[in-house]
Amino acid sequence: MYRTELDQLAGLPFAKGHATGNDFVLLADPEGTRNITAEQVAALCHRRFGIGGDGLIRAVPTSKVPGFETQILDHPKAYWFMDYRNSDGSIAEMCGNGVRAFVHYLLAEGLVNLPIGASLQIGSRAGVKTVTRLVDGYAANLGPWGLVHEAKAGADSVDSLVLARNWEQPHPALSITMGNPHTVVALPEAQLLENLDLTALPEVSPTPPHGTNVEFVVPSEPLINDGVAHIKMRVYERGVGETLSCGTGACAAAAAMRYWARGTALINQWAVEVPGGLVGVEFATTADGNEDTILSGPAMLVARGVVGAS
Repeated sequence: MYRTELDQLAGLPFAKGHATGNDFVLLADPEGTRNITAEQVAALCHRRFGIGGDGLIRAVPTSKVPGFETQILDHPKAYWFMDYRNSDGSIAEMCGNGVRAFVHYLLAEGLVNLPIGASLQIGSRAGVKTVTRLVDGYAANLGPWGLVHEAKAGADSVDSLVLARNWEQPHPALSITMGNPHTVVALPEAQLLENLDLTALPEVSPTPPHGTNVEFVVPSEPLINDGVAHIKMRVYERGVGETLSCGTGACAAAAAMRYWARGTALINQWAVEVPGGLVGVEFATTADGNEDTILSGPAMLVARGVVGAS
């Protein structure tokens, strides 16, 4: 069923990359003329019949993205736009791991020059993001996090219920926005996280209109070590299924845990362990008194190729 879609893309160069196991098919479209359909995305990302990936990222000039052409007027340095699609072909606003892999791809392709310590602005459907190259990876400033249902969260500290597969009762959860939607569930012990069945989409009530990513989190004991809070996380990504890592999900998980612990000392440095590795989350106060969320971690390319014809 995927052969026709792949044949339509015959000869297309691609790269395969990942950031803590969150993997992507990466394509360069410097002229902005390559229209990748949802069906073609699903074919390329299929793990049996295609290249395989949690999503597809197209590198295209911001000025050539319909609906976002004016983004570059306010941010003239954001030349490249991260056109991100989930593995089922659906459009996603942002991917924290994806933007690190994207910048690494731009650098490897010679499309940008980014020395260690330098920063790059990237256009996206969740606004312009600034990514800084580190010695051992990249740090992406994903901007402020927010509460989706602020009044209810303020009153109850939770705003929804989540029922995972084989659970008898739903667990309370908190809805966080990182420019894309997240629903965070805290679990009391690591064994519950290990036994969690994420082969099916967890039920979220009330159901978000555009779906949500669902994070399940367990705090370490002790939570804080050398000033850094440590948590473990698994995630069911909207339009994908369980992934080895989710960057915006790690930020949302840390933000939720931090919100729940707001009666104690405010913790700004977090280490989030995911099945694919470890990412860092920092909450940094801005000059205007707001708060940015900075995600750091590695990114790498593992393969290059050309889509073949049957």
